[in-house]
Amino acid sequence: MENVLRPVTVLGGSLAITLIAGWAADLLLRRADTRHPETPLWGLLRRCRLPFQVVLCTSLLRGSYRQAGTLPDHSFAVGRILTLILIASVAWLAVRIATAAVDSVYARYAAAAAAEDEARVRRVRTQVTLIHRVVTAVVIVVALAAMLLTFPPMRAFGASMLASAGVLGIVAGIAAQAALGNLFAGLQIAFGDTVRIGDTVVVDKEWGKVEEITLTFLTVRTWDERRITMPVSYFTSKPYENWSRGGAEMTGTVFLHLDHSAPVPLLRDHLEQLLPDIPEWDGRAWALVVTDTTPYSIQVRATATAKDADDVWTLRCAIRERLLSWLAAHHPSALPRVAATEAVPRPGP
Repeated sequence: MENVLRPVTVLGGSLAITLIAGWAADLLLRRADTRHPETPLWGLLRRCRLPFQVVLCTSLLRGSYRQAGTLPDHSFAVGRILTLILIASVAWLAVRIATAAVDSVYARYAAAAAAEDEARVRRVRTQVTLIHRVVTAVVIVVALAAMLLTFPPMRAFGASMLASAGVLGIVAGIAAQAALGNLFAGLQIAFGDTVRIGDTVVVDKEWGKVEEITLTFLTVRTWDERRITMPVSYFTSKPYENWSRGGAEMTGTVFLHLDHSAPVPLLRDHLEQLLPDIPEWDGRAWALVVTDTTPYSIQVRATATAKDADDVWTLRCAIRERLLSWLAAHHPSALPRVAATEAVPRPGP
């Protein structure tokens, strides 16, 4: 009877201690969050309750299962399983704590600087995202290595491989050259501030916004909702356009090819009148000039400013549409014409 009661008592006591400790920790974090609402860390740390309880319960069982006589015929297997669970749960808890810390830093910074510098907020968001992924990757790798080292054959295998570590290092370096290049390129992007999440970019003649940056690839969401995925090393080795660098304001350009008789001064006056009715125009500047001429037409360039890339696209479309509609309605002769004559019939029978 004692052989049954002792394991049950140890298991029940461990579960009770775990539940009480989890409840107490959650209560303390809730009170700290109430007293310090300006710091979201305490509320975010409440997400660590479940992994904390798993770590605590596994630690208690791991330290007492032999004395409790739990499955004495399989004590080695029980100890191995508890050790693996403990390593995995510690890694889980470490990832949750890192996530809470990163989210807390970003939330506080975003709340303080959102109204002042949106570009800096997006830069910090990119950096903390990549830092979180690096920490998560390191914790997972260390946890997997620790779990493998609990098996004696793996320890012997690791010792035997150390003798040829130099050759293996060279082979692995050559094989992982692209992956390592993307890894360091991702860190360079994060801390070099070359491109950030939310930036408007033009890559391979495709216009879109940076939606996601990982350690190995970057995703651009195009205007027609396609996703372009490319290695992050592209942004450190090839030129691309970043419309969000140095401020989001932009100047939109519209080119019209018109007849030589086009009333340019009247067209300029009409542009000045229609711009206040276009909500995307930010009121900073505008212009309309003749930039080129050919034997058949002239090239007129209209420019206007907008607060960001999304508005400048809509502004360009509105200007182009309204100027052409006004010319077609009031000065149709100003639109380009193609001179043509009837075909001469071929002489002959």
